Amino acid sequence: MKKKYLLLMALLPAVVSAQTKWTETKTGDIVFVTNKGGQNLGYSATSGVKLLTADGLAFKDLNKNGKLDKYEDWRLPVDVRAKDLASKMSIEQIGGLMLYSRHQSIPTMPGGPFAGFYNGKPFSESGANAYDLSDQQKKFLKDDNVRHVLITSVQSPEVAAKWNNNAQAYVEGIGLGIPNNNSSDPRHGTVANAEFNAGAGGNISMWPGSLGLAATFDPSVTQNFGRIAGQEYRALGIATALSPQVDIATDPRWNRVSGTFGEDPQLAADMARAYIDGFQTSTGTKEIANGWGYNSVNAMVKHWPGGGAGEGGRDAHYGFGKYAVYPGNNFEQHFIPFTQGAFKLSGKTGMAAAVMPYYTISYNQDKKNHENVANNYNKYIITDLLRTKYKYDGVVCTDWLVTGDETVINSFLSGKSWGMEKATIAERHYKILMAGVDQFGGNNDLGPVVAAYQMGVKEHGEPFMRARFEQSAVRLLRGIFRTGLFENPYLDTEATKTTVGNAEFMAAGYQTQLKSIVMLKNKGNVLPLQTGKTVYVPKKFTPAGKNFLGMPIAEKTEYPVNMDIVKKYFKVTENPDEADYALVFIASPIGHGGYDADDAKNGGNGYLPVSLQYGKYIAETARATSLAGGDPLEKSANRSYKNKSETSTNVTDLAMVTDTYAKMKGKPVIVSVNINNPMVFAELEKQANAIIADFGVQGQASLDILTGKAEPSALLPLQMPLDMKTVEAQFEDVPHDMKCYTDSEGHVYDFGYGLNWKGIIKDARTVKYSKAVAKL
Repeated sequence: MKKKYLLLMALLPAVVSAQTKWTETKTGDIVFVTNKGGQNLGYSATSGVKLLTADGLAFKDLNKNGKLDKYEDWRLPVDVRAKDLASKMSIEQIGGLMLYSRHQSIPTMPGGPFAGFYNGKPFSESGANAYDLSDQQKKFLKDDNVRHVLITSVQSPEVAAKWNNNAQAYVEGIGLGIPNNNSSDPRHGTVANAEFNAGAGGNISMWPGSLGLAATFDPSVTQNFGRIAGQEYRALGIATALSPQVDIATDPRWNRVSGTFGEDPQLAADMARAYIDGFQTSTGTKEIANGWGYNSVNAMVKHWPGGGAGEGGRDAHYGFGKYAVYPGNNFEQHFIPFTQGAFKLSGKTGMAAAVMPYYTISYNQDKKNHENVANNYNKYIITDLLRTKYKYDGVVCTDWLVTGDETVINSFLSGKSWGMEKATIAERHYKILMAGVDQFGGNNDLGPVVAAYQMGVKEHGEPFMRARFEQSAVRLLRGIFRTGLFENPYLDTEATKTTVGNAEFMAAGYQTQLKSIVMLKNKGNVLPLQTGKTVYVPKKFTPAGKNFLGMPIAEKTEYPVNMDIVKKYFKVTENPDEADYALVFIASPIGHGGYDADDAKNGGNGYLPVSLQYGKYIAETARATSLAGGDPLEKSANRSYKNKSETSTNVTDLAMVTDTYAKMKGKPVIVSVNINNPMVFAELEKQANAIIADFGVQGQASLDILTGKAEPSALLPLQMPLDMKTVEAQFEDVPHDMKCYTDSEGHVYDFGYGLNWKGIIKDARTVKYSKAVAKL
């Protein structure tokens, strides 16, 4: 009998093996597991993770305890897994999950605010690989338990994929084995001087900016962008998009207008819905459940409750722009892109995975507690409105650096704790948690989160605060479970190289660029231009200045378009007398942001107008007393800029048009303008025979429109004002409230206006959205 038992036991492993429903392969240190009829897995052979078998299927023993925990069981619903894992996490581990790293480039930069080192040395001196983890990254991943990492520039898609695999293997070997949820700000912008080759790929596909997507007035185009961009993100190891930006651009001066879908609430809602459906939805074999899966990217829609109403058009990245004002009593209309778009998706994922509030103090809009604190701190705006009224239970993540100390009123990198400047950093974290927020953007430091927890224990008791932390943990973990990262966070670098920027994706992006260009003027049907003719292209002068980080920009004079590409369409001359046409490439006016430190030092309040014209503008009709104001670093609460002046930093762009017009002596002048904000066309329109406008395209796309290779079909997603008095008279919080410019052909540059070869475009798009405007 004993011999028979021993024989049976000897045979048992073979029996179990015969019943096993999984196989594995190894690529380098990464082991890939195929579960027949279940989720496929990936783990690092160096992380210490082993496989568990249940019902013949394989599971990862992430916490290395030798048993299958609920959170490790991919057969269970996401919330069951997330609640189980949250209950197992320490406060320090949950606190780390609540952190969102500062900007990380791969490899890291040698200097500046986001510098990193490798064994104490800059990358160039370290001998490290571009895809190795920096000292700082290892520290915040291990010591601070950070699992949400913001990726900026990468050396190449292959390097990004290898860095992802290194980072995932590193965190897989720590604690409970929670994967990284890497993220990105929008990264599909165009390189203006790049040539499109239908047979070639690139580092990533290039698409017009958000205003350009809006200018198509076609949500299906935006959804296709999201579908393609989502695949590229996942191939780079990115599972969360810090987008879309759906603020309605109700003040034309705001310097973040270019990141929006324009000023119309309904168009913005439709574009938001399409964008998020494209990014979040997985189909076919890539779907895990409920539309989520391995092609899904969590969308973090921003900025609740809308950031487009900054007083005077100033931006709340800076202390001088901290207030949003509502002279038109139009606060709730700013919710529409969220409540009717991002929270009411057509696809199965239902609503945006995450929401980011804006920096601003929504001045006097707290109807319950009457607090004038930034949206991130405001319980009425986060809990009473977003959570309770609109039933949003996804992640709420602050904008970056909102818990930091304000050190100077005009620095992009200074802390932005508006309304809470006198509180300690720990007190700010606690206030944000009690407002209903889950996550702290741009903070790698666990200390203040744990301190905030201890404050809550003292005020509410440990059970209350433990439950509050687990509530946020569940929300944050959903985004990692839904996208399959717990099962397989690893990338096949060869697949990354064939996915990111492939020819199909590049072609789709280029076609959308063509659809995003608006033709504003075509006097005498001068367009389309005949190829092979001779053209004159003036060079563009850019004065010395500083970028938004305060870093110097050198003076330069150069062609504003790739002349090698121009020469494929036309003969080129530097003598206007020899030219048949002149092509002038300019950008919309660029101001100083509405503040001047030298003015403040010299006894003024520092405030200047934000101008939408090139030439000198004197704000004679501006408010004598601002609607909101006050900052610990200011002497006066009155932020008026009445009777002060502003001249655009690129006023020479206007000179390019006027000088060329004179030099061409009546021959056609064609102007191509890259628009970041609405602009006063009165300064230049009469000196142009034709005008096209783009919102971020390759110069080649503009040339294809100008020469008739493609017909213009886009429409203005923004009003173009008659003049700056009109801009001063409009309300910061109200869309479609400006008198628009009428050109020499009698065409009004209003929302929804655009030309094709036959004239003013009137189609289903203009009918739909003109009706939406009529209801406002």
